[in-house]
Amino acid sequence: MRRLAWLALAVLIGLGAAAVTGVRIADATDSTPYLLATAALLAIGLYGSTYGIDTAGARQDRRLIVTAVTVGVVVKAAVIGVALALAWQDPLFLLLGIVVAQIDPLSVAALLGDDRLSPRARTVLAAWSSFDDPITVVLTVYAAAVATDALGLDHRGEQGVHVADGLAAYAVDLGLNLLFAGLVWLVWRFGVRDRPRRATALLALAAAVAVWQFLMLGLALVGLFLRPAWLERLLPRITQGALYAATVLLGLLLIGGIALPQGISLGVAAFAAQILVGWLLTRNMPPADRLHLAFAQQNGITAIILALRLEAQFAGVVAVVAPAILVTNLTHYTANHLLDRRTRASP
Repeated sequence: MRRLAWLALAVLIGLGAAAVTGVRIADATDSTPYLLATAALLAIGLYGSTYGIDTAGARQDRRLIVTAVTVGVVVKAAVIGVALALAWQDPLFLLLGIVVAQIDPLSVAALLGDDRLSPRARTVLAAWSSFDDPITVVLTVYAAAVATDALGLDHRGEQGVHVADGLAAYAVDLGLNLLFAGLVWLVWRFGVRDRPRRATALLALAAAVAVWQFLMLGLALVGLFLRPAWLERLLPRITQGALYAATVLLGLLLIGGIALPQGISLGVAAFAAQILVGWLLTRNMPPADRLHLAFAQQNGITAIILALRLEAQFAGVVAVVAPAILVTNLTHYTANHLLDRRTRASP
């Protein structure tokens, strides 16, 4: 709850700055500096989420993890988006369902030292929350590209593309991300693996290219092997700084208003979709682990930055996603508090 309070304060700082100065960042959301800044914040969050994954432990449940971050993400996004698009008669929710479909890895990191979760559940949740983020990012980019054509959404900026073209571009982008990560791995493995300074330089170059070309999935994969030791203590502070910077930007955009009913429904739907998908995917795990994974939905830096980027194309996205993030996290806190009380009361 303390972390949520600090995020709320960051939003208020952004709102206050917009009100006092009269700055309207919405006027600059389609500019190159804005897009590069949000890409850089997203890159920090995604790299930070995969840097600390226990790769050896994750291999034991690799089938579950791969299914969760691929099929699971798509199913969650579809459940959220279709239900709310029908309820509100607004196809924009098909996009917003993707934005909130991932589990925030920074929030999950705070749970990994909790003895409520078994070591196996901790590993699964850490990997799940780390890799559903880059998958969601790639999905959002190309879903937004086809939305203006397939769904007839009002937008600003570049024109949409046809569905077939969008799917082809999505496949090409996945291939480019994998190629990028593969090239970085080759350089690391055969050139800089045991040379810390060169490893740091390689990471800086990889991050710059990833931000420039928006290769977020590739950078997340790089976080599995290119891990300079000096970053271990510093990276949590960097990622937290990126989170608060993104939240202040969110507050600047919220000066235009908040769509509270739609945001509440989106936040509740995101949590409900995780319960459905989490329970189905973990059927071979112990009941206690299944419940904790089913109740694991939280949203944070990735949802915030995806909302900031989509605002450049679809006005009003932030007004819905911002309250949805708050509702999802409050629901997570309440549901897990009640679950813990029930667990402690059980013989």
